[in-house]
Amino acid sequence: MTLEEMTLTKVREEAKKKLMGVCGVYKICDGDAMRICQGQSYGRPLGFGGIGSGASFNNNVLALKKLKLKMKTIGDHFEADTTYDFFGRELSMPIMGASIAGINSFGGEKVISEKEFCRSVVLGCKDAGTIGWRGDTYTYSLDESYGIDAIVEANGLGVKIVKPREQKVIIDFFKKAEKAGSVAVGVDIDGCGSYAMATHNKPVFNKNFDDLKELVSSTTLPVIIKGIMSLDDAVAAKDAGAAAIVVSNHGGRVLDHTPGTVEVLPEIVAELEGKTRIIIDGGFRTGYDILKALALGAESVLIGRDIVRAAVGAGIEGVRLQMEHLQKTLAKAMKMTNCKDLTEVNRFILY
Repeated sequence: MTLEEMTLTKVREEAKKKLMGVCGVYKICDGDAMRICQGQSYGRPLGFGGIGSGASFNNNVLALKKLKLKMKTIGDHFEADTTYDFFGRELSMPIMGASIAGINSFGGEKVISEKEFCRSVVLGCKDAGTIGWRGDTYTYSLDESYGIDAIVEANGLGVKIVKPREQKVIIDFFKKAEKAGSVAVGVDIDGCGSYAMATHNKPVFNKNFDDLKELVSSTTLPVIIKGIMSLDDAVAAKDAGAAAIVVSNHGGRVLDHTPGTVEVLPEIVAELEGKTRIIIDGGFRTGYDILKALALGAESVLIGRDIVRAAVGAGIEGVRLQMEHLQKTLAKAMKMTNCKDLTEVNRFILY
């Protein structure tokens, strides 16, 4: 498939072939119990699905589905401006590639290496005018940190997220990301429940308030605390000095039967809006979904599973096409709800 022939549809068709038996690359990726990735794993690797019954994964999508957009089109003509400032970097959209890591955990290592997966996310997002975040998994070390290598290749346009390992290890990763010119760093605090880390003898820990303060003070970069699903945790992260929080249930992969992320978002926004950046992930598939989260007060959205499929399907170009598609559908949704730019998006565009 040449670049001229490549479309997102073809990228997804290719990903479906390569991920056969692992991911159905369905038109609707909703974590329904009948999807091939879902159901109790009984000790087997989790793959693409959600933990346990998969209810948390499913709830992310169901919660978004309940929200309805209010169409409003009478007025002067305009084309929606989706540009977004992220810690001083102007991006083409308030949408970034999530810090999903460990392509082997998703059954994709036979078709794309971890190094190429990281390059695809970071460089594909960069080509679309936005940022790819890079995460952490049991195969990573300071010497083999493919995500940071990709961020270096992208001239620093990336974010490095670390699992809640020992404090010194996290700080060492932060320092390496700092030298790489990373835009920000952070910790996946819900990674304390990581199945992959636990089964490969890579210890992860709950982090207390003092731990978070130490991490924030260890670097000159903005520190992001990811994996927030309660107001108490959100306030604690902010009080510890977090420059941003990510409302996230880890794609439904660490605790069964949580609410969808957009269900807990409004309470957090009501308390913390203007006090720290509020980002969200979990079940977002289209620009229409993204607009709903922005309307509820999130300032940007992270995309996970679709980025994996795009990278498996066509590497850097696949990710670029995926992100550009999301930007276009967000712009369409904004136009049809009379939002000229991101400052005009508010909860009144929802029923």
